Formats: sequence, C-alpha cells, structure tokens
Amino acid sequence: MKRKFLIILAPVLIGSILLAACQVQIGGTAQHPATATPSGFRPETILGIQGDASTSTSYPGIPWVRLGYPTCSPGNLSSQVLKDTIRSYHNQGIHIMLIYCQTSGDSLFDMHRLNDAAQEGADAVQCGNEQVKQSTATLYVTPERFARFFDLCQSAMHAVRPGIPIILGAMDPLVVPYDNAKLMNQVHYLDAMQSAMNSSVHPGGNWDWHSQILGLIDSWHNGYPSADTNNLYQLYGFWAQQFHIDINSGDLGKHLWLVEGTGCVNGCGIDASSAREVAISHILTLITDVQTTMKYHVPFFYFSGKDFYATQTGWIFGVLDANGHPKPLRQDLQRGARTLEMTCSSGKVVVADQEQLLAKLYTGCALPANYLNTLES
Repeated sequence: MKRKFLIILAPVLIGSILLAACQVQIGGTAQHPATATPSGFRPETILGIQGDASTSTSYPGIPWVRLGYPTCSPGNLSSQVLKDTIRSYHNQGIHIMLIYCQTSGDSLFDMHRLNDAAQEGADAVQCGNEQVKQSTATLYVTPERFARFFDLCQSAMHAVRPGIPIILGAMDPLVVPYDNAKLMNQVHYLDAMQSAMNSSVHPGGNWDWHSQILGLIDSWHNGYPSADTNNLYQLYGFWAQQFHIDINSGDLGKHLWLVEGTGCVNGCGIDASSAREVAISHILTLITDVQTTMKYHVPFFYFSGKDFYATQTGWIFGVLDANGHPKPLRQDLQRGARTLEMTCSSGKVVVADQEQLLAKLYTGCALPANYLNTLES
C-alpha cells in the first residue's frame, strides 16, 4: 500500500510544481496578479509618507516611508548608503517603498543601477514616475520603451525579492471631469504598453496591465472649500471602472496605489497669497485624502514629509517644516492654537501637530464632530 501511495503521489507533486512554474512565468515575464496579497501586506495597512535620505527625520506612528533612488532626484540613496538607510528604517519597524524613476537614452535600461536598487532591501518598488506626462518638468517615455523598462525593472526586483509589490509607474495628477480626455489618454498609453509587451518585449505573451499594480498621483484641494470637493474619490471611481471592479468591494487597493496624495494651491482656484486659505485647504486635504483612501482600502503615501523648495516654488504641504520640525495643525498659526481631541481604541488623544494627526488617522482614530469648525475658525 505504501509503494502504491508513493507511485500515485509522485506524479501529482511533479504536476503541481510544473503548474506553479507555468503560473509564475507566462510569456517570458513574471506575473503577479493583483488579486494576490503580495509579501503578506494587506493593502489597507500600507499607509505612508514621502521621506528623504535623512534617517534622523522621524515620522512616529507612520508605518511606511517612500524613498527615491538617485534616478529620481539628487542624492546618494544607492548601494551601501541605501542599504544602511533601509536597514535603519526596518530596525524601527518601518517598511520602505523605493521609487526608481525613468531616465533618458540608453540609461533607461541600465541593469547595473536596476540591480543595485534591487539588492538593498526595499519592501516595494515603484518602477517609473509620471511616464505619461509630457512637460519640461518630467520625462515622457513612449509606451514601447516603457514596456521594456518596466519588464527589466520588475524582473530585477523579483530576482532578489520574489513577490514584493512592483508598482507600474505613476499616472500624473489630473482633475475629474475637466481632464477626462487626458485620463483616457492614460488608459490608451497603458493599452499601447501592453501591446508592446506582448509583441516586442515578449512576443506571443499575454501580459495585461490590469493584472499589475498601477501607481496614481492626486494633487487637489480635496475637502476645501466644501466636503463635496473630492477629486481623489472621482479618480478612484474612474480607475475602478477601468479595472472592472466595484469601488465598494474593497478590492481597489489590489490594483491601485496612491503613491502621492497632496494639496494644490497654484492654478487651482486657491488664493496662494492668503496664508489662512492655503493652511486650511492643506489640512483639510490631508484629512479628506486619508479618509477617502482608507474607506476604499487603497495603499496611500502622503506627499510630503517635509516642506521643500523647487524651481523657486515653495511646496508647503509637508507635515514637518523644511527643517524637520513639527508643524501646527493650522500652519499659519502657532502650535497649539488649534487642537483636535481624537477618539482612539486606547482612549482620547489630543493632537496639536500635523504629523501626529496623520499618524492617528492611519491607526483609525476618529475626529471630533466639530473638527471642521475648529480648523476653519
């Protein structure tokens, strides 16, 4: 009986192994269906903030930090420095999403840098950023070239850490319904990328962008001037339709990561000269974005950790000031001028700064009923 059992069991095991191998390797490129929960991370627990190279900058209570490889911005976050930085965050119990931006020319396919990024221990990697946007501030990549780049990037990362989430670039920020035509252009770009992947990168393959995790950016004054102002919700609704899922199903986060969520001041109807108006729209955007993303179980990274200046424009949407110091809830007022008593599972907590507010929202603490009056008064 034992011999018969082994004879029967052997081909079953071999068949199972072969089936698993076929599922992982389809059309020459690794397939990681969005319906899986990669690396044990549940989408609703992936809540973070855009960080920088300084490990001395602290974001207590925030479980994920997004860091940029030197292909994204000036800095030395590569090789041993990146490894040490990620290890330092890991020692604090913080997970890291690494963003590897596209470059120009043949350097786009530089395997030395891709392999270096893969070796340093990130928990998730975003391959590319705003690759569809055609502007002087970003680097547009044709769908055909981006297909080849993404395939190399994803393969390099999974060769070292199989199964970690790989984010398919990032769709640049658009506004519904004014930019509906541009949103459809993003869909057409992904369709063209899919065609290139299956015709030139891996001829005869069946790669489908719907089975990947798409990166998304939103930059709008959500929650201001009224609670009905919520472009993030509109974007979630649009992409839920493209993925053919019910936005209320809880599955959107298996297909979509919001890699940058932030407010907007210039060119969007906010009076940039009014410190009060900017401060109120900023803090209400932070709250509205977190509430929206947690409702639909979408991974979310607030942008950014610290205020910074670029091309003579101040990006004052950080939860810390440019020196890494806590910012009051209303950044136009002194710390303590506005406070919110939040209800957490451990009891009542009074928050007076933005980093603390973001961290408490991430843990599910509830805002007081009068928070709008408190912040706008």
